[in-house]
Amino acid sequence: MRVVVSGRVQGVFYRAECAQRAQALGLRGFVRNLADGRVEAAFEGDAGAVARMIAWCGEGPPLAVVDEVTVEEEPPCGDRDFRITH
Repeated sequence: MRVVVSGRVQGVFYRAECAQRAQALGLRGFVRNLADGRVEAAFEGDAGAVARMIAWCGEGPPLAVVDEVTVEEEPPCGDRDFRITH
C-alpha cells in the first residue's frame, strides 16, 4: 500500500516514528519527505500490520497535524526491510 500524508508532517519526526513503528510490526517498505511538504510511505507485509500503520498515518507523532491521508493499493516491490529514504 502506498500512503501520502499532507498537513504539518515534516520537521515533526514523522518519518522517524513511522519507520520505528513499521519495523516493530515487521513491515517492509519506505517513508520519505516529498518536496511539496507531504510525506509518502509504502508498506508491505501482514495485512493487519499494514492496516495499523495506515491508521497511525492519520494521527502521526504528537507534533504532527495531519490534514489528509490518501491510500493506493499497488503491487509489492519486494523490499527486504523498512527504511527512511530522501
